[in-house]
Amino acid sequence: MTGMTSTARPFLNRRLAEFGTTVFAEMSALAQRTGSINLGQGFPDTDGPEEVREAAVRALRDGRGNQYPPGPGVPELRTAIAEHQQRRYGLTFDPDTEVLVTAGATEAIAATLLALLEPGDEVVALEPYYDSYAACIAMAGAARVPVTLRPDPEQARFRLDLDELRDAVTDRTRLLLINTPHNPTGTVLTREELTAVAELAVERDLLVVTDEVYEHLVFDGAEHVPLATLPGMRERTVTIGSAGKTFSFTGWKVGWVTASPGLVSAVRSAKQFLTYVSSGPFQYAVAEALALPDTYFDAFRTDMLAKRDLLAAGLTEAGFAVYRPAGTYFITTDIRPLGESDGYAFCRSLPERAGVVAIPNAVFYDHREAGAPFVRFAFCKQKTVLEEATERLRSLTA
Repeated sequence: MTGMTSTARPFLNRRLAEFGTTVFAEMSALAQRTGSINLGQGFPDTDGPEEVREAAVRALRDGRGNQYPPGPGVPELRTAIAEHQQRRYGLTFDPDTEVLVTAGATEAIAATLLALLEPGDEVVALEPYYDSYAACIAMAGAARVPVTLRPDPEQARFRLDLDELRDAVTDRTRLLLINTPHNPTGTVLTREELTAVAELAVERDLLVVTDEVYEHLVFDGAEHVPLATLPGMRERTVTIGSAGKTFSFTGWKVGWVTASPGLVSAVRSAKQFLTYVSSGPFQYAVAEALALPDTYFDAFRTDMLAKRDLLAAGLTEAGFAVYRPAGTYFITTDIRPLGESDGYAFCRSLPERAGVVAIPNAVFYDHREAGAPFVRFAFCKQKTVLEEATERLRSLTA
């Protein structure tokens, strides 16, 4: 009888050994097992615009995208992305050489970091950060250097310490990885903060990768400022966008990169060996979505603002300290007013205690102690779902 040759060496390589099953999979499974309301993973519970869905159906029926689409993305979508950047921000991109379509923002991040980093390079990233950042940096053989966004309870927001950012840059730093609007804290970096980031990048000759997937979800007068619009940044910035967050079709996995020709060429070289191509018919639909009138984007933002306020009020009534987000569709809370301090233990017990699932922010930190008391809730759900969730959470202090 033959079998696999035994080995004492672990199957998973050292670079990924610290990354197990994502917390999103763990908490979503917990929600399903307990029948809890899932306010953990950031996906809407309703579909996006009917006309966009019908555009995908039409593309399928017309045979557009049912076979391999072009590697850089279908021309209609690349043109729509370029027009969107021009219309919204005054940024001009050549759709043939400066736009690349990816399998969601996650692949865009992976392909960009794999393309631009050498083993031993350092990447300065804002902490807490989306978990794929750390994994992709590790896969590239680079080292992450976190700069922690600090909670400001008086302003109910998280702030970037610009002196700490400057001090984190060394001779080994290759790029800055910036996310604004920021997941999970909901922080939207101000024009002044981003100007300081840009000046640092120019001074130290750094590349910047900027994740702007929540660009259309900013509230309370906050302004989304693309880094590529600032002096000296157009040629050194890779901007990442996505249709999933803006149009509520997260399963379609349509993202993109905009950058100078040399940077896009580098990212495309890595991307072609990941998925090669994806989302053929959906690319045509997203091209139409990006051309929707401003009234769609305004209504989308207004709806999410109402949901934010509903959940924020309910969480406050339930005893949480709430950091009201200026962007994204997540609310970060502090559980210490509830007499708790371990967010991971709290989130694992919350389904049994209140029938709600959330995400512990500590999983987004290298400095786990800095994120220990914070818990993230998603408000991209139907109002009736949010109302039921907040009613359940009130039982924590009943």
